[in-house]
Parts: sequence; C-alpha cells; structure tokens
Amino acid sequence: MGEIVNIGGRAVGKGEPCYIIGEIGINHNGDLDIAKKLIDAAAIAGCDAVKFQKRTPELCVPEEQRNVMRETPWGLMTYMDYRYRVEFGKEEYAEIDRYCREKNIHWFASCWDEPSVDFIEQFDPVCYKVASASLTDDALLCHKRDTGRPLILSTGMSNTAEINHAVSLMDMDRLLIAHSTSSYPCDPSELNLRMIQTLGEKFDCPIGYSGHEVGLQTTVAAVVLGATFVERHITLDRAMWGSDQAASIEPHGLFRLVRDIRIIEQALGDGIKKVYDSEKPLIRRLRRVK
Repeated sequence: MGEIVNIGGRAVGKGEPCYIIGEIGINHNGDLDIAKKLIDAAAIAGCDAVKFQKRTPELCVPEEQRNVMRETPWGLMTYMDYRYRVEFGKEEYAEIDRYCREKNIHWFASCWDEPSVDFIEQFDPVCYKVASASLTDDALLCHKRDTGRPLILSTGMSNTAEINHAVSLMDMDRLLIAHSTSSYPCDPSELNLRMIQTLGEKFDCPIGYSGHEVGLQTTVAAVVLGATFVERHITLDRAMWGSDQAASIEPHGLFRLVRDIRIIEQALGDGIKKVYDSEKPLIRRLRRVK
C-alpha cells in the first residue's frame, strides 16, 4: 500500500502503527459532558483520535424532512429542531479542543457542508473526514481539499466510478481512503474486507477501514488485511437513544479493540523467516539431526 500521510505529527501508512479513531459522531446527543466522557474512554483505551460530525441543518436537512415530527429524549419535536438540538456550537467545540489537548488525543470532524468546514477551521483540526454520504459532493470535497489538511475519504454506499471520480479531485499526498459499508449495524456478509487490499492495489495512499458492524473481530481482521487506520463509532451505552448507538462500541470493548490491534501488529512481524533466540534451546533438546 501507498505513501505515508502525517496527521497531527503522527505518521499514518504502511509500516506505521494503525491510527485508531473513536467516532463520537453525534452519540453525545448534544451533551458536552457525554462528549467528554467519550473522549476519556478513547484516551484511556489508547485511541489516537476522536471524531465528531458537524452540520449546518438548514443546508443538510431536505425540505420534506424538516417538519417531520420525531420522538426524542427531549420530547416530540420536528426533525429540524432535533438536528439543531444535537449540534455543538463554538463554545462547546472550544471546550472539546481544550479537553482533547489536555488528554493528548487528536480530534477532527466530518463536515457535511462548506460552512461547517469554515467553522471547524478555526480550531486547526489535524485532518478532515469526508463521510460516505458526501463522496459525490464535488463542491464539498474541493472545499475540504483547499484547506490543505489531510483528508480521509470514506467509500460506503459508493461504486467504483464514484470513488475514482472523488479521488481524482484530491491531492494524493494528503489523501487517505477508508473502505466502508454504510449499514448500521452492518451484517458481516456485507463487510467485504478484501476491498481493503483492492483499494491498496489501486491507490497510492494509506488505506483504512471505517466499520459499523457489531463486534470487534472483523475490525481486527481489517488490520490483518492491511488497514493502516481504523474508525469505529463509540458510545457509553449501546442502549442509549440515537441512530448510531447500536453499531457503536462501549468503553470496555474499545479497550479490548485497541489492545488486540496492538498485539496483532506485533504478531504480524516482517515476513522474513528467522530462528529466534527463544527457539535455540529447543534445537539442542529436540532435534535428532542438527
């Protein structure tokens, strides 16, 4: 797989430790204290970064959905009011920025519209993410590209032609591509993890994996298949209210995931056969012909 991309001083790519992202997204439900607890969980587990989502509701919510009524923890409200309810503003993101620096963990966002990119820019993020739903939004892709920051392109719900076109708009020196299937939660039969290798053969940039499945083993398998970064949604409790909670990992699972990825990285080795010092006493004891 391809070149190295620097994210906030951290090299990401082939031969480097897997860059592990805990996606908070909107699992904070508009509550800064929940967001901080999720940052704590990611930092304690050993994640490299947490990711949020940022939208301008009047640009991202289709007209026909704006007045649809929705049951929420705050009562019955329109979908538009709900979208505003879960969005953080400048004060909240300033505190997120401060808190992540205190915890020595990167943070960034997937911005769903150009004004949201401009808003997040004031916090000097280490990179941006292009959500799978935004892969065909050329104007947004170019706006993020023009910030000059590293860009993670997620490829869920996209065909090969759409991916090729999106990549053609990008600066390959700052691009990372994430294989993904955008089902929540995703059935294992639709994960298609071998696409990590397919993308690695086609594109000269770091390839990773953004997963929405239940369980941890398939994300570890993605690392075995060559994912140089992985992203999983995280939550305090999968039973919490919210559309992404069921496909998320709770803190104890996140700890196990990071631990297992680091062990797997050690176990993979370099592919060069050698006799280890720990084996040499066995040669003397067990081999009849030396």
